[in-house]
Amino acid sequence: MKISTKGRYALRLMTDLAKHNEDGYVPIKVIAERQNISDKYLEQIISILSRAGYVRSIRGAGGGYTLAYPAEKYTVGMILRLTEGSLAPVACLETEENLCERAETCPTLFIWEKLYAAINDVVDSITIADIVERNCNGADLYSI
Repeated sequence: MKISTKGRYALRLMTDLAKHNEDGYVPIKVIAERQNISDKYLEQIISILSRAGYVRSIRGAGGGYTLAYPAEKYTVGMILRLTEGSLAPVACLETEENLCERAETCPTLFIWEKLYAAINDVVDSITIADIVERNCNGADLYSI
């Protein structure tokens, strides 16, 4: 499994909004400059986050984006599943019920199930607030 730039940038965008939450609504151009990401690409990503209700926006002068809820409410898993889709390492685990005709006899299925559980445990246990807290020591958010 490889996380695309869309997923990584969405995490950076949400972290930036959380870190600058006291600033009120932040223009996408400001986030793009701080994160060194194309504002056009961030507009596509913010649109996904906005449709999901993860961010709120105001148009016009003084407009921009802010988190819809406190940073503690967003997990890395929520953001990655929204932007990447399933985080399953193999196709047969992408749906609730494993429809693979070989599921009953697959000698490696237990490996993929354990890997998938580990991935979910990690991404669902880290919040955007955790990322901000970890990076408040002056560390740069580019490393996300």
